[in-house]
Amino acid sequence: MTIDQAVLMFAGFMTLVSLALGFYVSPWCYLLTAFVGLNMAQASITGFCPAAMIFKRLGCPAGVAFK
Repeated sequence: MTIDQAVLMFAGFMTLVSLALGFYVSPWCYLLTAFVGLNMAQASITGFCPAAMIFKRLGCPAGVAFK
C-alpha cells in the first residue's frame, strides 16, 4: 500500500467514524468531519500532509502525490 492509498484510506475511515460519532454520540463530533475535509483541501493545495509524513515513517512506499 502506497502513502497515497494509506492517506486516502485513513481520511475516509476518519470521515466515517466522525459521522457515526456525530449521529450516535453528539453533533459536536461533526467538527471532526469538517477538520478532515479542511485538511484534505489544504493538503491538495500545499502538498503538506501530516498523515503522509507519519505513513512515510511507518515505511509505506512513496506514491504519486506524496513523496
